[in-house]
Amino acid sequence: MSPLRAVLLGCGDLGIRVGTALLASGHEVTGVRRTVAALPEGFAGVSADLANGDVPDLAADLLVITMTPDRRDPTGYRTTYVDGVRHGLEAVLRAGAPRRAVLVSSTSVYGDLEGDLDERTVVAPQADRPKILLESEALFHEAIPHGSILRLSGLYGSPDNRLVRTVREGANPDPGRWTNRIHRQDAAAAIVHLLTMGEEPAALYVGTDDAPALAGDVRDFVADELGVDRPSPTGALEPHGRRMRNARLRATGLQLRYPTYREGYRAQLLVDGESPRGG
Repeated sequence: MSPLRAVLLGCGDLGIRVGTALLASGHEVTGVRRTVAALPEGFAGVSADLANGDVPDLAADLLVITMTPDRRDPTGYRTTYVDGVRHGLEAVLRAGAPRRAVLVSSTSVYGDLEGDLDERTVVAPQADRPKILLESEALFHEAIPHGSILRLSGLYGSPDNRLVRTVREGANPDPGRWTNRIHRQDAAAAIVHLLTMGEEPAALYVGTDDAPALAGDVRDFVADELGVDRPSPTGALEPHGRRMRNARLRATGLQLRYPTYREGYRAQLLVDGESPRGG
């Protein structure tokens, strides 16, 4: 494939992972964020506050939108996911529509639904934040009808491993709750795959690993890997919650490096030097 121009709006950790992979494939990468000094070598940087709309024209063959709110209240969400996304899309479309585009959303839009859920599930969240995310998705699809939305479940795989702290403290709240996750490396790989795969991607994908897992089982596994006592469960033991399914994404040919929490957390603990099995 000849080099393409990739524009990453809201280029934080996930965007940088995507951009690094695209650079390695020979593409041109521009990261758009407030502080461009944090971008790695090889990235072109555009310093802009997307929420305020002061954004220059951005010519893109490939577009990735990975926004992170400064505040996690409804006002912060609207500023980031509606105002910021709208202004970023306007800046890109002024220079022409991209060939491929991916908007990163969240499985939180499934709200309080339970059981096996996927792209075919009708969502109607009641809380403000997931409702704003759905508004952002609609805005994106109206602007770029051929674009893809990737609803990611819980991201993990960063050095700040909150789960390890919880386990070391002996806490195991709500052990019967179903949890869903995807390693940051696999989330980035999924985005790159949707941008570059041979066939046209679908409009919507769920980005999660192969194995929804009970919260208590995950904490027990991490405790065993750390060589500490399993935390005592508090709260509901009966399984409840949502189990996200990734069959549509996997059917595109995407391979996951960490298909379950076992491979992902074991690798993360070894990298962090936490696991006694690391030596």
